Amino acid sequence: MTDVRTRFAPSPTGYLHVGGIRTALFGWLLARQANGTFILRLEDTDQQREVKEAKDHIIRSLLALGLDYDEGPDKGGPYAPYIQSERLEIYKTWANKLIASGRAYADPYTAEQVKTFREESAANKLPFLYRNYRPDQTTPWDGSTPLRFKSDPKAYEWQDAVMGDMKSGPETIDDFVLIKSDGFPTYNFAHIVDDSEMKISHILRGQEFLPSVPNYLNLYEALGLQPPVLTTLPPVLGPDGKKKLSKRDGARDVLDYIRSGYLAEALISFIATLGWNDGSQQEIFTKSELIQKFSLDRVGRSGAQFDERRLNWINGNLIRDMSLDELYKACLDYWPTEADGYGEAYKRSVLTLVQERLKYFGELAELSRFFFVDLPVNPDLISHHKQLAKLTKPDLKDLLSQARDALQHSNFETSDLTDCLNSLLAQTGQKPAVLFSLIRIATTQSPASPSLAESLNVLGKEKVLKRIDQQLDCF
Repeated sequence: MTDVRTRFAPSPTGYLHVGGIRTALFGWLLARQANGTFILRLEDTDQQREVKEAKDHIIRSLLALGLDYDEGPDKGGPYAPYIQSERLEIYKTWANKLIASGRAYADPYTAEQVKTFREESAANKLPFLYRNYRPDQTTPWDGSTPLRFKSDPKAYEWQDAVMGDMKSGPETIDDFVLIKSDGFPTYNFAHIVDDSEMKISHILRGQEFLPSVPNYLNLYEALGLQPPVLTTLPPVLGPDGKKKLSKRDGARDVLDYIRSGYLAEALISFIATLGWNDGSQQEIFTKSELIQKFSLDRVGRSGAQFDERRLNWINGNLIRDMSLDELYKACLDYWPTEADGYGEAYKRSVLTLVQERLKYFGELAELSRFFFVDLPVNPDLISHHKQLAKLTKPDLKDLLSQARDALQHSNFETSDLTDCLNSLLAQTGQKPAVLFSLIRIATTQSPASPSLAESLNVLGKEKVLKRIDQQLDCF
């Protein structure tokens, strides 16, 4: 059995997003499942589109998610270098093999001439195929012009690990560029050379590459190579499920999610289930479970819809499963600035209350700010409240005054506060949606909060009574 060697080979032309991470994750899972090797290779042959810092961003993104690679630019390995711009002599060696066998030639045409050929094909309502303009006589290639592959058009049938049986006709085969005039290879050529030299067993990539597979197969034959297992992954679609996910849909780069306080475990589980499932009803997977259960035959052929609400649900569940010690350490950098003067014990009390509501750590500041600072009275909270808006200001003031008198006599233990609030319901004849909402708004300046009695307990009597007085002054 061939050793499983998978690779993630992004181009450093931008930051790493969900679709790219999913490709990396699936390759990583295959390698880890088979005790194989996972490789990072940076395909930077498009120098004009390269984005500064993108290489570093890719590496940091993978490591932040725990997708460790066995060979790569910063780790080395038996097939180094792992950056394509450092492998130019290797590509020239393989190109010379094609030239020697009569399967590559120097492109004799200028860009303007090729443009004319394209316009001619369009005028005749025919697809443009460069091979139709292949020169009869060729000149030695000196590197000053592009080097083109001399294709052998034919029909192909092949097996895709996800898409199943595939086939194409000879009309899809063309004389594509192998090496550009700047000396850099094209993706079409470089990835085949690199995958062969690095003994890659499985290639995972998006559907945008599917139309090019016949050309790749033609080149494999010309080089006398056996193709790896070809795997085409379905696209990640936007929230509407109609088009490929893009920045316009709110897609963020992976490190942005990490900075916002999403757990790597949540991101891994969420991304793994974009287009894959194990046939069960399980919603959240650990890494070890994914390594055990993942298989390419459970990857769907249709697009997977990106739904950040599901990511929030997964992340929130994992946050709720954290111990208080784990949560406190994870939240150290997410407290509001007003919390700086408060001790650890108080912050832990706050975390105990807000843990149930946290979807990601970045929410902590807004969810907890009222525990640390007296927020200004916001009259809109009452005027926009469905139940409270029905009451007159004198009625609201009377109701809140009764609440203040009762709370003043509480010892502010949670159990005593609960009894006090329940007694107030009987005393005032009001529903919890009215009475408790009024007290909550007065003491937190928020329409929602954790358990009212527990929140009052953490805030303490002095702060609660002071805030109720501030609210009463506004009636």
